[in-house]
Amino acid sequence: MDEEYDVIVLGTGLKECILSGLLSVDGLKVLHMDRNDYYGGASTSLNLNQLWKRFRGDDKPPESLGSSREYNVDMTPKFMMANGGLVRVLIHTDVTKYLNFKAVDGSFVYNKKKIYKVPATDVEALKSPLMGLFEKRRARKFFIYVQDFEENDPKSHEGLDLNKVTAREVITKYGLEDDTIDFIGHALALHIDDSYLDEPAMEFVKKMKLYAESLARFEGGSPYIYPLYGLGELPQAFARLSAVYGGTYMLNKPECQVKFDDNGNAIGVTSEGETAKCKKVVCDPSYLPDKVRKVGKVARAICIMSHPILDTNDSHSVQVILPQKQLGRKSDMYLFCCSYAHNVAPKGKFIAFVSTEAETDDPQVELKPGIDLLGPLDEIFYDTYDRYVPTNDHQADSCYISSSYDATTHFESTVQDVLAMYTKITGKALDLSVDLSAASATAEE
Repeated sequence: MDEEYDVIVLGTGLKECILSGLLSVDGLKVLHMDRNDYYGGASTSLNLNQLWKRFRGDDKPPESLGSSREYNVDMTPKFMMANGGLVRVLIHTDVTKYLNFKAVDGSFVYNKKKIYKVPATDVEALKSPLMGLFEKRRARKFFIYVQDFEENDPKSHEGLDLNKVTAREVITKYGLEDDTIDFIGHALALHIDDSYLDEPAMEFVKKMKLYAESLARFEGGSPYIYPLYGLGELPQAFARLSAVYGGTYMLNKPECQVKFDDNGNAIGVTSEGETAKCKKVVCDPSYLPDKVRKVGKVARAICIMSHPILDTNDSHSVQVILPQKQLGRKSDMYLFCCSYAHNVAPKGKFIAFVSTEAETDDPQVELKPGIDLLGPLDEIFYDTYDRYVPTNDHQADSCYISSSYDATTHFESTVQDVLAMYTKITGKALDLSVDLSAASATAEE
């Protein structure tokens, strides 16, 4: 271990693995270590025995739930937008050859105490029971504007400079009602609160276009895809990639301590009496707790069921977003469901997650609106974890720390963090102009 590396990465969470892979592909010499004896860190995937051990204290789940080995329960379950950032990163690094994706069946939104399919195009807007007759027509006009919008074609801008006008002003121009704005902003553009309304509209419109283009990609019921066997496959795929490019992985390295010189600059990592030297350290918040601060807490319920979520057209994989206003909350709630169709549970079993940014200290009461939508449950586990963000100056200490995973059930915010970290570490932006068809072959089962 007494070698010098360009970068040492601590923790094999998803963000760290993606960065390790990207940096290896760039030709940097990378050492990747984890104190645990398994991949994935906070974003690991557990079988049924491991799930029981973590939440019930023993590893003897009831036999009625089926074989432990057939469960792959992701601890931070998130769907991928088919044309989104993460898929582009996967293609950029060619890690797609290690993974098999399958389209996700449904994308839904909670509105006035019911679940509805998210309409994403002008045609779907006209059919959607979410809106009355006149509102459908207004929404259709707005969807056509978004579909036709091209940043480089001023004719498609309808006189609006989206870098200057706010999302609220664009929406007002089309006269949309609050409930419509709610599902467009939160379930289509995937904003996690309403602050986007007073920001320039460009980002909002681009996010809507991404949703519609991703939806068109596989002609399924949603814009999302998900790997067979769950997200636990991703860190391992990146570990393989890193090895191909000469990176080194070491699991089960206890007490990884970052070493600093007299000026407070990271110069290496020590574990079990050995030190590896490096120029930069990349890690999750748990490895440098004195360089992060707590910004919130995620509350979630992990459920095992024997049926799909009610009112989702029997979807075997589905996301339901419950916008904050619909629940009288400050933040959205998310339902995630996956099943044996994605090889994450035995035949006939479904795994569902309900997650949100905690606003109280009682997850059972707080998550109830989401749990009530699931129907009968075989098992339920409650969990909370703190969210941290880095407070250090990476230019002063050469430490690059990821933020904790948020409550969302899609990857958009995670990818933004990874891309921003990549730019800080390398000084350049990652080129994501890739041939998206490279990730479609296995998704059309």
